[in-house]
Amino acid sequence: MASIELNRIVHPARANSGQPPLVIAHGLFGSARNWGVISKRLSDLRDVVAVDLRNHGGSPHRSPHNYDEIAADLAAVINDLGGQADLLGHSMGGKAAMMLALTQPAKVRKLIVADIAPVAYAHDHTNHIEIMRNLDLTGISRRSEADARLAAVLPDAGLRAFFLQSLDLSDGPSWKLALDILERDMDKIIGWPDVSGQFTGPALFVVGGASDYLTEAHHAKITSHFSEATFHTIPGAGHWLHAEQPRAFVDVISQFLAD
Repeated sequence: MASIELNRIVHPARANSGQPPLVIAHGLFGSARNWGVISKRLSDLRDVVAVDLRNHGGSPHRSPHNYDEIAADLAAVINDLGGQADLLGHSMGGKAAMMLALTQPAKVRKLIVADIAPVAYAHDHTNHIEIMRNLDLTGISRRSEADARLAAVLPDAGLRAFFLQSLDLSDGPSWKLALDILERDMDKIIGWPDVSGQFTGPALFVVGGASDYLTEAHHAKITSHFSEATFHTIPGAGHWLHAEQPRAFVDVISQFLAD
């Protein structure tokens, strides 16, 4: 297992409190840039480092795309930052954060997992990969043009806007996603490895009240690995809870980090 150097966006603390940095790991098809607003709001008292996970954004494209490898990538970032950090992960990034906390618990002081559980899911996103791969990018110079073409096959405006944040227009339009690798390893992304570790530090699981990704049925599995787990539901929020209700999301994260 060899880690890769992840692209990262650093938001320096506005007033350094001596607290460890907060590392943020995005979900599938996301990027560090998606977390800009949240990162800035959380950087009052500590450095916030948002990363592009492998095969996303500005980070290298590398096989395989599984949680052992992604956790090793995050561990390398934390080593660069001094060896311990608070860690926040959403969806796929949340699984990677849990994997690191279970396998190298000394690197994680506090763990925050946004709307995901340590279980295998049936949500398969290969249809979205096909949509992106088949989008005709010829002559596109603005995201609005890509959005108009994408609307013909993807009516959800919010999902289109999310995907189009990974469209690179700087040197001819192309996706900043390793679509072939992500498709090949989709079973690992929606799955969960057989890991038996324990994390006994503070762990907060933030739940979207309108999402079915993390339900009370998952609590026993979570507490079997994370003995100090607490749960906070944001009413009405879906799976992309940080984008839908950023103020409520920042408030609960800030309180947990301050306690």
